[in-house]
Amino acid sequence: MKRLFDVTAALFGLLVSAPVLAPVCIAVWLQDFHSPFYIATRVGRNGRKFRMVKLRSMVVRADRTGVDSTSGDDPRITRVGRFIRRCKLDELSQLWNVLWGQMSLVGPRPNVEREVAIYTDTERVLLSVRPGITDFASIVFADEADILKGHPDPDIGYNQIIRPWKSRLGLFYIQHRSFWVDLHLIFLTLLAAVSRPAVLNKIARTLERLGAEPDLCQVVRRTVPLVPTPPPGANEIVTSRS
Repeated sequence: MKRLFDVTAALFGLLVSAPVLAPVCIAVWLQDFHSPFYIATRVGRNGRKFRMVKLRSMVVRADRTGVDSTSGDDPRITRVGRFIRRCKLDELSQLWNVLWGQMSLVGPRPNVEREVAIYTDTERVLLSVRPGITDFASIVFADEADILKGHPDPDIGYNQIIRPWKSRLGLFYIQHRSFWVDLHLIFLTLLAAVSRPAVLNKIARTLERLGAEPDLCQVVRRTVPLVPTPPPGANEIVTSRS
């Protein structure tokens, strides 16, 4: 049922978004006369790598700088790219990946190989399902670039401050996933464009109803500061990745 819904919704989404994506693609191309798309390698279900389609929001060859995380003041982001990121238009292009079965509408966001390599064994459970365009974590940390703004090393900031909570939210989703939870998350993703504070409260209430720990709900509501935290399973013995 989930796969059928994904395919139907992806086809519909691509048709509806085409009038928006077409002029944006032209605007990206006119900036530097390079492809408006960026094909990003990501790690998907069962650790398989796939090519994720994104609207290009950075300068050409920005991925060769060796920095995976992006802060709000990242000089690699283009003028049109800031608009794309603010409106989350780069995620609409990922409907192609949903259509081809590499991603789902709802699921933990796919990560780069370099980040997956340092996952704890607990975090590797995130690879047991298809990665998604949206989930609890992608809504809660939609302001990731702002959180990392001004940090001397965005990658370190991401791994210490954001990754532990995103992983916990992703694992929580896997434990409680259902068709109705997916529909709820899609609705909240759309609603977040109108009122983000209201959506964060709704997510926190949903997590509480499903039995989430209090500290996770506090982070969702942003009632506690985001400080460096160990990722899930940080004290376990990590098995070899070879």
